[in-house]
Amino acid sequence: MHVLIGLLILAILGYVVYKTFFAGSAGQSAVPAERSDRPFAFVSNGLLFLRERGAKVNLLQSAYVQEAMDRRERSREKHSWKKGTSFGIAAGGSLRNFEAPDKPAIVTSAAFEPGGHLLYFLKDDSVGGVFRRDAASGNETRVLLKQNLHLGDLRPSPDGTTVAASSQQPDGVANLTLMMNEGSNLREVTGGDTVDSAPSWIPGVPNRLLFQSTGIARSEQGYIVGMGPASIQMLNMESGSVAPVLENAGYDFLKPRVCPAGNLHFIRRPFEPPRYRMENIVLDTLLFPFRLLRAIFHYLNFFSMMYSRKPLTSASGPAMQADIKNILLQGRRIDTEKALRSERPVQGVPSLVPSSWELVSRNPQGDERILATNVASYDISPDGTIVYSNGRGVFVIEKDGAPRLAALEDFVGEVAATAA
Repeated sequence: MHVLIGLLILAILGYVVYKTFFAGSAGQSAVPAERSDRPFAFVSNGLLFLRERGAKVNLLQSAYVQEAMDRRERSREKHSWKKGTSFGIAAGGSLRNFEAPDKPAIVTSAAFEPGGHLLYFLKDDSVGGVFRRDAASGNETRVLLKQNLHLGDLRPSPDGTTVAASSQQPDGVANLTLMMNEGSNLREVTGGDTVDSAPSWIPGVPNRLLFQSTGIARSEQGYIVGMGPASIQMLNMESGSVAPVLENAGYDFLKPRVCPAGNLHFIRRPFEPPRYRMENIVLDTLLFPFRLLRAIFHYLNFFSMMYSRKPLTSASGPAMQADIKNILLQGRRIDTEKALRSERPVQGVPSLVPSSWELVSRNPQGDERILATNVASYDISPDGTIVYSNGRGVFVIEKDGAPRLAALEDFVGEVAATAA
């Protein structure tokens, strides 16, 4: 009995010591004492958020999107009286649809210009446009609007006269484009069956452009079956030639940036080649009958809707919901539930990407230094300050090299840094 009592007392003392020293110190390191109030912007699920100095993170509402929503609402009100009348029946007995379908506009990219103005790209399923938010007034102006335009990775030049971007095509190819800051002279400067993205200007070298490039593997029918490792290339805009800067078959090198000190920054992560393993073949074989039955059902349901305007399923059945478990970060699909359970937190903030996603700084002599791990996206401001995200938080690396937590959000995609 005395032995049991002694063991119990030792266990209690051990627990008290652990809570006092180890758990307490862990809690202090998880939540930094000092937070950064530096301004930044980020894109999350097609929405644009801005945090100005000393303020909270706010969702930016586009005046262009609001005007489009108002036009659709006026159209609905104008034609609402035709419902249930002979005007609403077309030839053949089908119903006419006088309402313009909702086409949600999403933000694909955002970047700050040298003057502090915020440049961003908005698109729906038919039209894309570049817009500018004035730093002083907050007013929105339209820079460029064009049918079937899909730009990403906006990157203004250091002098603010030119904007580089990545132009995505329907066949999966993406080329670099340049345009003047007022939206004129839009032109492609790279080509080939590749995905060229994340352009970046080199300070003091106006005729060179860094970018990441990924080769596309296609089947005999022309379908994309895989992507190669991402490499860093440099475009000579005077000669039009492209030269490799950093490439390795075992790694992806993403989002090249050159800081004011002349060092090359990039995200390095292990390359994961596409694999179609034996378990995939077995699973596809087992699920083939069910997939075939589902396809036949939707085929018959389509004809039922066309001729009787009634679905084959009950109208009171459960509504289908989109699966938001998986997200796409830097071209790779992330299982958010698995990541939040297994990945290492950064200063107590859960990470959506593994620690093998490293932010690396490489000097002109080739020496490398890892600045941060679990990096999903980052940007460098004109004064050299680095803003990065692990998918759930925004962190700022000041000149002293110490990272500070700036904001906590449910999901942080691409980040954009600006001068203080």
